[in-house]
Amino acid sequence: MNKEEKHEVVLALAEQMKEYGNFYITDTSDLTVAKINDIRRKCFESDIKMQVTKNTLIRKAMEAVDGDFTQIYDVLKGSSSIMFSKSGTAPAKLIKELRKRGDKPVLKAAYIDTAVFVGDNQLDALVNLKSREQLIGEIVGLLQSPAKNVISALQSGGNILAGVVKTLQERG
Repeated sequence: MNKEEKHEVVLALAEQMKEYGNFYITDTSDLTVAKINDIRRKCFESDIKMQVTKNTLIRKAMEAVDGDFTQIYDVLKGSSSIMFSKSGTAPAKLIKELRKRGDKPVLKAAYIDTAVFVGDNQLDALVNLKSREQLIGEIVGLLQSPAKNVISALQSGGNILAGVVKTLQERG
């Protein structure tokens, strides 16, 4: 690969990092071509883009993008593949599913909406991670609940409240 081709790969990786906002770096070394093709097919089915590339090119792409990737630089050793996804949890779920049949791919690091997760021990946390939209929905639900309770109480007690006010007026 000549210098110009490497530069194009770096630019493409940097653009994907900006576009997707989420990426996982995994170790898929020692896997057969058939297993790698199976992983690629499952990635395609899950709307995940997977690319095997050199660690130095991944690092240069990170340096070209705004963000703090310093924790990830340490894991860029050995064979690395990078998975891009719009969903922060989809690659983690796919890796977990693939691990039921083997010990690879191994999670090296993940970058989800400016948060960095380093190490394979973070896989369970990433699988259970809620998306921004899910968290906003839960907050809206929690905020609506007390207001609904007050409105419901006022509606159901409206007749009683009117009766009490009428009785107080008649006494006075």
